[in-house]
Amino acid sequence: MDLTKAKRFLEDVIAHKQAVPFRRFCGGVGRTAQVKLVHTNGQGRWPAKSARFLLDLLKNAESNAEVKGLDVDSLHVSHIQVNRAPKQRRRTYRAHGRINPYMSSPSHIELILSEKEAEVRKEAEEGSRKTKKQGRLAN
Repeated sequence: MDLTKAKRFLEDVIAHKQAVPFRRFCGGVGRTAQVKLVHTNGQGRWPAKSARFLLDLLKNAESNAEVKGLDVDSLHVSHIQVNRAPKQRRRTYRAHGRINPYMSSPSHIELILSEKEAEVRKEAEEGSRKTKKQGRLAN
């Protein structure tokens, strides 16, 4: 996906103009008409907090590419991956002297932007092609 298209999509998610389709983990996810254009099940949400984090990450990667001298207009997202990070432990105090865990669920986000390579057209061949036999006979 192009960088500008990805940023526009995340801004639309934050503004509730476009929903993120839930394809795999969609149990209990409500349906919305905005997802009908993308996926058949119609289930989607607007994860604003996640969209803000990804948008900040894309803007940071864009500025890094600009500093390195890459063409910002030809950048596209070639790889993105989100993994679980170790949980951070805290405690919350409950009634009757009990204590329960109060865990956070952080994640590691891996993002790779790369420049699109210019398409090279294949040169039209001239009618003479060597077969295997002809190649062997020539040697």
